[in-house]
Amino acid sequence: MDRPPTRARAGRGASYWALARAPRYSLLFALPLLVGYQVLAAVLSRGPTGGIRNGADVLLEDALVLVFGRYEPVAFAVAVIGPSLWLVTRDLRRGGGLAAWVFGGMLAESCVLGALFGTVVGVISANLLHLVHVRMAIGGSPLAAAPLATRLMLALGAGIYEELLFRVLLVSGIAALGRRAFGWRPGAAGTVAVLVSATVFSAFHYIGPYGDPLRLDSFVFRLLGGIAFSALYILRGFGITAWTHALYDILVLVA
Repeated sequence: MDRPPTRARAGRGASYWALARAPRYSLLFALPLLVGYQVLAAVLSRGPTGGIRNGADVLLEDALVLVFGRYEPVAFAVAVIGPSLWLVTRDLRRGGGLAAWVFGGMLAESCVLGALFGTVVGVISANLLHLVHVRMAIGGSPLAAAPLATRLMLALGAGIYEELLFRVLLVSGIAALGRRAFGWRPGAAGTVAVLVSATVFSAFHYIGPYGDPLRLDSFVFRLLGGIAFSALYILRGFGITAWTHALYDILVLVA
């Protein structure tokens, strides 16, 4: 009978910091966010707030529908789910099994980062805005009065879909374009990709009927937040970044 994977067998000597970035841990760790969001969205679709969904989810779905029409679910599976399963399977074959202690560490790390995120980015934003004599006043989302389940659904969707769109697709895509089309060095391409992605990420929150009123203070806060999430994605991988984002939004929207 096979024994459960130990730390040595599951990681083959790798440290927690390396294992948490591996696809078999990073992508599987993000899976509950996707499942939780989709289940809540399906359940809440019959209620009075059934039309509300995460904006990044809507944007990605609309783009796929525009290109693939009624085959959009198949296109999503081929473009996102398929490659993710392939990466996890390949990593399992190369890197060994899975160990619960790694997932536990990733959850603890995400909780700490999620709790610190708003404070750290808020202090930096306030100090920057103080230099131009702008008062910091973050808060007051139009969704603050939405039902608890809707706010939880949106927080989970922010973690999975906004990180997929703005970090995985946009940062990686712009960096690759800069290197291959313009011949930029990796450092320059990455810097431009992070700044452009963070700017688009911030502006994204002011679009649509549920968008926030445009203010310099909240725009700067989200701009710096986008930079922080991009840095976290590069350093710690998709799973921890997605959970950090979701947990921060849960603290803001649900708590």
